[in-house]
Amino acid sequence: MTRSRDFSRRTFGRFVAAGIGVAAVPNAMSVATAATAAAAPGADAASTASDAPGISWPKNQALPTFAQIQSLDVVDITGLSGDEKLLLGTLQGVVNRNRPRIYLIGDDATSGEGRRTWLDELGVPTTTHDDAWDLVTKYRSAVHGSVVFDPDVPDSINVATTLSGLRNLVVASPALADRLATTYRIPVLDDLRGRFTDRIHAYQWQYDQLWAKTTHRMLVGLPPQRDVTLPPGVPAIYTTLAKVDTHLHDASNREVLEFDLSDHLGGDGVWVRFDDSFTNDGWGPAVHQVSLHADDQTVVDFVPGTDAEEPYLFDSGNSQTSLGPPQHRFADGGNYFVYGFTPPSGTTKLTLSVEMWNEYTISVSATEPDRPSKVGYAYLRDYAVANRAMTFWLDPNIDAERALFEQIMSDVRPNTPYLGWFAQDIAGEFGGTELASRHGVYVLAADWFENLTVHSGARAPISDRQPSAPDLPLEDRIYVTFTMSEGDNLQYNEHRLRVLWDNPGRGSVPVNWTTSPLLKDAAPNFLSHFQRTATANDLLVAGPSGAGYIYPTPWPQETFEVFTRQTGRYMRATGMDIIYVLNRVDGRDVDLPDAKAAAYVEDVEPRGVFLNWGGTSETSLVRDQTPLSTILGVAGVEETRQAITRMAASWDHASPRFVSIGVNAWAMTPQDLAEVTASLGPDYRVVRGDQYFDLVRRALG
Repeated sequence: MTRSRDFSRRTFGRFVAAGIGVAAVPNAMSVATAATAAAAPGADAASTASDAPGISWPKNQALPTFAQIQSLDVVDITGLSGDEKLLLGTLQGVVNRNRPRIYLIGDDATSGEGRRTWLDELGVPTTTHDDAWDLVTKYRSAVHGSVVFDPDVPDSINVATTLSGLRNLVVASPALADRLATTYRIPVLDDLRGRFTDRIHAYQWQYDQLWAKTTHRMLVGLPPQRDVTLPPGVPAIYTTLAKVDTHLHDASNREVLEFDLSDHLGGDGVWVRFDDSFTNDGWGPAVHQVSLHADDQTVVDFVPGTDAEEPYLFDSGNSQTSLGPPQHRFADGGNYFVYGFTPPSGTTKLTLSVEMWNEYTISVSATEPDRPSKVGYAYLRDYAVANRAMTFWLDPNIDAERALFEQIMSDVRPNTPYLGWFAQDIAGEFGGTELASRHGVYVLAADWFENLTVHSGARAPISDRQPSAPDLPLEDRIYVTFTMSEGDNLQYNEHRLRVLWDNPGRGSVPVNWTTSPLLKDAAPNFLSHFQRTATANDLLVAGPSGAGYIYPTPWPQETFEVFTRQTGRYMRATGMDIIYVLNRVDGRDVDLPDAKAAAYVEDVEPRGVFLNWGGTSETSLVRDQTPLSTILGVAGVEETRQAITRMAASWDHASPRFVSIGVNAWAMTPQDLAEVTASLGPDYRVVRGDQYFDLVRRALG
């Protein structure tokens, strides 16, 4: 995708440059009611008979299977308001709970894999409706009423989503609730306006009043709203102050820049914008410290990501913060951020100091820019509603929110999935995934997944094996293997992976494609497509860190085999025998502990293990039997060439050398890898992961 909402899912490379370094079963509760008395990890939960006959969730299955699709009513929702999308997303969840019947074509399909690509491949009869409200008319009898969210407390949207699933309601804004009542005779059955003082109050009330009634077999984390992206490009009101016009990926240009903004005084304020000067490689501006001086007096001084930054962050522009060290705000691809300052009255000299690095464009305006508006976030809500999951958005890096987050996770059994994502993107990813791992919860990034209630009802053949690659002689060469990132990310499998899979360069060189083995449950049609259309150079491997995204070190040792046994079952069922593991503590890559490595070896029985995402690639044997190779991450053609050359510099020409390259899936394509491969000399050989690990095993004895 061109926008970095998915690119930001895991922008590995910048953390290397910044010095950050690089089977047991879930609860067998009913999906429908899942009332629970759980008060401690692993506590049993009461259940009653399901009133959702369209959902099957056997005890040993990671995610539910929906009833088989027979026909679909299709609506394009891209032109609708956020409130309408919320309403239709929750209607979809209520209706599809019994059988998938509603398919919504949303924003991601417009610029990613194609508007109807996955829909048409389902091969079922469809009826396309020009008026989205036709669905309300058709499925009026499926809903009992509406629940009104409070526009003054946006997080009440998530509370309303939980109520929607529990009571067969649609989520509505005040205006849409009136329309539903007057035109469609759908009454308001719950009104959240004025009920909560703030977002924490809303989530605490939800936990106290609703948690016991929801399923405890999954957790869902979704932002209640999202920014409506402004038109691409820097508005004409800005004047460029500085721009990096060469590619820089190593923080070598980190310095304190000073800009005289005096010529921009005289208006209501001064706005300074930071953009990525090269939007295709993921190395945009990284800002560590900002100071503003009025007539030589310091009037502003802050570090991004702290409370001191908040009054001046005019528009985050989908930028992200790294809590470091070193702590900074960054924006890759089409993302940006804007700081707004109001100089003291009478200021005649205004100077801005910024400590920063990377590929940046800095510009200034004396005219206040437009801000992106916020609209309701509808993605994945159908799935939360259909499964009667509790939906929340708690920041693991904020003490008060983390405490409630931990309380929720302590109430579920080990190996429970958390679907969605985290606040603060990268900082949220590191802190959230580590926190979840400490509670035995695995993460399934799915916050941009569309129509999961439909794809979970698809029927498609899944093979438990992949075509084997030919055996290769072990020679004194440099063996290189490329592994695409992001496979654990379910919406990546839906969107970006399909785009890369359809790239004309695929099949021209060997590539290991990280993929979620849980697609077997979530979207078997996706996995089936990738299996059936794979070339001899394509190999599917399990993405971080197995059946879900976790960090092994923080996961309690006493329950780790619950996760690895499930991982082994799903990998064997989907023909994957190589696993990619990410292991982090406090945001830094760490080695895989012996006990955790042993669990992977014994329960998964992998052909080999890829580990972490750093600045080097080294090979070894785990327990003297299973090859392990650390991954060197890259995000561009020239960077890839340089990384391989660097790894080959110490080669003695008298023994084989092994180089495992991690490819940033948001920044590179198979055509890029073909270009890199074509530039390598006769001493190099690019191989699939299975060939790579077989050769490593032979080389290491």
